[in-house]
Amino acid sequence: MKTIRDVSISGKRVLFRVDFNVPLDENQNIRDDSRIRAVLPSLQYALDHNARLIIASHLGRPKGKVVPAMRLAPAAKRLGRLLEKEVKMAPDCVGPQVKQMVDAMQAGEVVLLENLRFHPEEQANDEKFARQLAELCDVYVNDAFAVSHRAHASVEAITRFAPVSAAGFLLHSEVEYFRKAMADPSRPLVAIVGGAKVSSKLAALENMLEHVDKFIIGGAMANTFLKSAGCEVGKSMIEEELVDVAGAIMQKAGQKGIRFYLPVDAVVADRMDPKADIRIVPVHEIPKDWMALDIGPATITLYREVLGDAKTIIWNGPMGVFEMDAFSRGTMEMVHAVADSYALSIVGGGDTDVAVHKSGQTDRITYISTGGGAFLELLEGKSLPGVVALEAADDAHQGG
Repeated sequence: MKTIRDVSISGKRVLFRVDFNVPLDENQNIRDDSRIRAVLPSLQYALDHNARLIIASHLGRPKGKVVPAMRLAPAAKRLGRLLEKEVKMAPDCVGPQVKQMVDAMQAGEVVLLENLRFHPEEQANDEKFARQLAELCDVYVNDAFAVSHRAHASVEAITRFAPVSAAGFLLHSEVEYFRKAMADPSRPLVAIVGGAKVSSKLAALENMLEHVDKFIIGGAMANTFLKSAGCEVGKSMIEEELVDVAGAIMQKAGQKGIRFYLPVDAVVADRMDPKADIRIVPVHEIPKDWMALDIGPATITLYREVLGDAKTIIWNGPMGVFEMDAFSRGTMEMVHAVADSYALSIVGGGDTDVAVHKSGQTDRITYISTGGGAFLELLEGKSLPGVVALEAADDAHQGG
């Protein structure tokens, strides 16, 4: 997979696929611009080489229609401020007006195309639409790891029509960090897996059984494992149909000599509400009408010990309902435990990276992934369509 460093971009029209799917408040103000900041090194590199920058992104789920609240103007404004130069906003992402605007660009200018998903052809991976996008550029650069698990026109099909295709710095580093952690890790390799459902992490858990030395389980998904281990978990969220599957995963881990850690105590409440009655109890003593909403202090101590000798840590999913302060301590303590370790640490998944940013520990985690779904698909051992397309485009180019 070629990177932007391997291709000639001086004076050329370079189309960057980025992920500016940023959270906005009701007044269209950006609440968190970390996704914009993440691609600045690639954009700045292109500007330093006198490229003409055409930037493409989606925002939200407009379902193929123009939704005014999902226009990219706020992103253009913020990007302009971060790059300290004007970012022009295109009226659309394809069409004669856009082509005219791009053709008139001078070296060092920046144009942000309108939301790609205003066109249903984007998510349909439509070749005609991809060709229209490709006609805007001399070089196509994918720097949107977070959408590279989607076979969309601006991610996958475009590589068949762009004269040259390459990866941006963000996409390249995401993929390389992950490959290093899974293919050739320093051991012990510890996987921390949390979140609500075993079902959404099942493929990842099964794939990681082939790679990891220790598993740490948290979040509501731990309840399903606890139930399979003979614990009564009260009214805690549980996937009854996966209790046996959870048991089989633990059994397989045991056969492979993989240590499998479950919570030993829990923060329980009579309802999911910050004002609820809250107690800390051993997992074997969860009251019948109560629910486990976070890992308890004894579990935090145990998990910290488990991470003590880790050389590589991969973490996906929070330890509890961390959006509510009353049930956030487990996740926050785990952030500190990972930050305090001497391991190469890779954290991914929307909720997990929010927790890391909230804790102020970002500079002590080796790598924070920008993609939730893409990160999970890598954990599952799948190839990402966006990455496969870049590699295929590189092969075709070399072959030709």
